Amino acid sequence: MGTPESCKSEELCTELLQSQTGGTSTSTESVTQTLRLRVFGVLHWVVSLGLILAIDFLLKKAFAAASIEFPSALFGMFCIFSVLIILDYAVPSAAVAFEKFFEPGIIFIHRWLPLFYVPYLVVLPLSLKDIPASSAIKICLIVVGGWLATLCVTGLTAIGVRKAVKTELIDAEPMERPSPFSSIEVWAWTGVLLISFAASLVFPTALGTRARTYLPFLLASTVLGYMIGSGLPSGLKKVFHPIIFCAASAELAAIALGFLSKSGLDAVLGYYLTNSSSNPGAGDILMGFLGSVILSFAFSMFKQRKLVKRHAAEIFTSVIISTIFSLYSTALVGRLVALEPSLTVSILPRCITVALALSIVSLFEGANASITAAAVVVTGLVGANFAQSTLDKLRLRDPIARGIATASSSHGLGTAALSAKEPEALPFCAIAYALNGIFGSILCSIPAVRQSLLAVIG
Repeated sequence: MGTPESCKSEELCTELLQSQTGGTSTSTESVTQTLRLRVFGVLHWVVSLGLILAIDFLLKKAFAAASIEFPSALFGMFCIFSVLIILDYAVPSAAVAFEKFFEPGIIFIHRWLPLFYVPYLVVLPLSLKDIPASSAIKICLIVVGGWLATLCVTGLTAIGVRKAVKTELIDAEPMERPSPFSSIEVWAWTGVLLISFAASLVFPTALGTRARTYLPFLLASTVLGYMIGSGLPSGLKKVFHPIIFCAASAELAAIALGFLSKSGLDAVLGYYLTNSSSNPGAGDILMGFLGSVILSFAFSMFKQRKLVKRHAAEIFTSVIISTIFSLYSTALVGRLVALEPSLTVSILPRCITVALALSIVSLFEGANASITAAAVVVTGLVGANFAQSTLDKLRLRDPIARGIATASSSHGLGTAALSAKEPEALPFCAIAYALNGIFGSILCSIPAVRQSLLAVIG
């Protein structure tokens, strides 16, 4: 998907190489040095990202073998965060080196993060077939109304705690923004799209199964949709968010392939997300990164550890109240509007990032993961478009309250929209975004809490 993340590794070794050449390299030496930097950067990126994915994979296997219901990636995140804190206390330079080593992989994950949410949106038509229109309308009302209620409750709680503790706001550690997509990346994926489309039509089982053969084409259509959607004018993004553009791109590609191959849309969507490790589709590849997203939270929180410690009262109080309110209010309103219990369970974690929301609903029987992903994404889109204006109308001007309220009610998408215009709120968004999902996962891992939520749902 492109590796500009490797430039970070290049920067780490530039001074070393310059010292080796004395800073007076000839033209040939300069080219050699550049190549060495490039190779080192790519290798660093591959190893760091590979280790993160390997940790996630091994933890999943271990937890499955031990029949442990707690999200394995969340356990891994706590372990990584603990290691960083211990190293920072005992040998600070080792903590910095540990963080720098994984930096290229973390930057890659954050750059492509929204893309990992898309697969369940693409296959949503398969999940909506058996859902009555009346139930779909109820879900939309709960999602939109729940977003507004959670935003208000969280924002007002943060303001109340801020007034009580009166902690002075200080500058946070700068949060690096992902690099934009280059024309080379766009053209490279366009080439993959065209070549794989032709191959899928002419040799539909060239790679053994249709799912594997269609994978490059459907993956390229998804990635290209995200790249193009990310480059749209800001005004158009409010109406046509990159995630929506991305999902629409993949959907149109599936429609075209289904029509020309005479296999139909439903069959192609089935190949897009097979949920089979032995016969993966494009969606399965993208979903495979969700565990690594959770692991990356450890590095985000460590980077802002001083801020977390200084504003612990505001952050933790607001996030805990927000998470409890969101879960139980969703369960209660679902019962009041007579929404089917299985659908209410599916939208319980509507304010929690997809990676952890899917882990949460897996703890409940009968939940529909596609509905969960759709509810989470729609909540994020609503927050991305309306959080700032709503906070203005509520007269919540404090950046801490605005950041926590936005992230707790509309997770990553709301965070991205708010931070683009209010960078001072970004650190608090990032912290609340991670902690909201973490606390929600811990809460729902407790059997008594799950039973109480099911009792409210009825």
